[in-house]
Amino acid sequence: MQSVDYTTLIAAALEIERTWIPARIEQVYQRDRYTLSLALRTLKRRGWLTVCWHPEAARICLSDPPPRTPDTFTFSDQLRHQLKGLALIASKSIAPWERVIDLQFARRPGEEPLWHLYVEIMGKYSNVILTDGDRQIVTVAHQVSSTQSSVRPVQTGQPYHFPPPIVGTLPKLEESFARWQERVSLIPGGLKRQLLNSYRGLSPSVAVEIIQAAGLTPEQSTEDLSVSDWQALFKYWQEWLKILETGNFKPGWPKKGYTVLGWNITTTANSVQKLLNCYYTQEFNRQIFKQLHHQLMQKVNNLLKKMQQKADIFRQRLEQSKEAEAYRQKADLLMAYLQQWQPGLQSITLSDFETGKPIKIKLNPEKNAIQNAQSLYKNHQKLKRAKDVVKPLLQEVQSEIDYIEQVKASLSQLETDYSSEDLDALEEIRDELIQQNYLSSNLPDRTKVDSDSKPHRYKTPSGFELWIGRNNRQNDRLTFRTAGDYDLWFHTQEIPGSHLLLRLEPGAIPEEKDLQFSADLAAYYSQARQSEQVPVVYTEPKNVYKPKGAKPGMAIYKQERVIWGRPQLAKQYLHSI
Repeated sequence: MQSVDYTTLIAAALEIERTWIPARIEQVYQRDRYTLSLALRTLKRRGWLTVCWHPEAARICLSDPPPRTPDTFTFSDQLRHQLKGLALIASKSIAPWERVIDLQFARRPGEEPLWHLYVEIMGKYSNVILTDGDRQIVTVAHQVSSTQSSVRPVQTGQPYHFPPPIVGTLPKLEESFARWQERVSLIPGGLKRQLLNSYRGLSPSVAVEIIQAAGLTPEQSTEDLSVSDWQALFKYWQEWLKILETGNFKPGWPKKGYTVLGWNITTTANSVQKLLNCYYTQEFNRQIFKQLHHQLMQKVNNLLKKMQQKADIFRQRLEQSKEAEAYRQKADLLMAYLQQWQPGLQSITLSDFETGKPIKIKLNPEKNAIQNAQSLYKNHQKLKRAKDVVKPLLQEVQSEIDYIEQVKASLSQLETDYSSEDLDALEEIRDELIQQNYLSSNLPDRTKVDSDSKPHRYKTPSGFELWIGRNNRQNDRLTFRTAGDYDLWFHTQEIPGSHLLLRLEPGAIPEEKDLQFSADLAAYYSQARQSEQVPVVYTEPKNVYKPKGAKPGMAIYKQERVIWGRPQLAKQYLHSI
């Protein structure tokens, strides 16, 4: 994850200063242990300023409104008490090359600040500190005791001290080309490493941007640069410093990460605020997605393992119940040949009534023949009853296995790539497992999913739309609510997978290539996606039913036709778009 450096921080603070100050503080809300939201209102608009001191994603920018969940943090409660109703009158860096923004608050614009909120964007040492007008610390997001840092403790009631000054050479616009080149090339080495070793205040991401804008590579040695290479590098070095001096930032998206310098970008951004909000929202959601996906997949695998063990036990009992008739037969033989029994026998061999074959019967020597026969009759009745009891239990467990395998298939489809729709679909799977009592409700939550997630949508060769469910909730919605009378429904035959709808207008007739395309994708979005060929059924939606009491995503069908899907061809198609 790309960190907010000095260049980006100045760009964000300057944009806030230009477009959002002065503003009234209407609310203070803490989203989580690292993120604070301040509701700002100007004469023209209202927005939420995010102040984050996360070790990997510390930042300050305008962002989306926070979730409507209770705020139980003490830090935000203290800030709310002091800042609510005041005016935000300034957003300034405390000193050149320091990654600390001073947010100043007063009763009204033009007055002296009553409070300072120092936002320190320093990687794992990031912090947010509220002081009064005399820079006395009132509250702090993360207190640092003298035992944790002898250089700069940060605690309530103490004076606020700025971070220690930067040691080393700072970039200067007035520095000559010859002096700059001499400093960077003094010790031969990789270009990126030499720039970072020669100057403080320069971040790795900006160093790479300067190097790439000059047409060079970060690993390129300073010994291999020509005069023109040095001149091109110095040109962009000075351009970076001029942008910092003039504030003429150009936010946008390069191939990787983000930039506020306008170089090497593929897409421009409307503002630094939207750039940072979009990037960090997506990166945090990506982390949440990976964490939640891992937890759900682990839970589902554990459930399947336990259910398979339970099913194996029931199958063993059913196998044992097949011996019920053998116990009855032995008991009948023993009763018919009571005269052959003798005291103390541990076994007796008698001829079968029908075949005449000898059958060996184990006996309890402490019991007589009638008592042994009665014991055999009891075993017969016990196994017969077990068969009647175990069979429905096995069917119930098998139904649960089929359902969990369907959930696992949905999870497997979501692990190859990530998008906001994938996260919504994943959270729906989590909510479904909670509703079905397979999962506790104490897993980390991003926000409440307010609307239904969207299915995959593709175009068939003839231009028809093909909709594919991402999870059981979508599968049920597609099959039993969305499907029209003229659509076609696809699903892998007796294999867990997604429900597919080929959307057709009245009178439209899909060609063979459309059916094959749909079957290929049905096979790919199933548990059998690694196979070469997979049987796929398709029928009209009116022929698809949900059994009474069936779990989400489960359905039965009739009047189906079978077509062989080719998941590997579907994989090639999906990778090409």
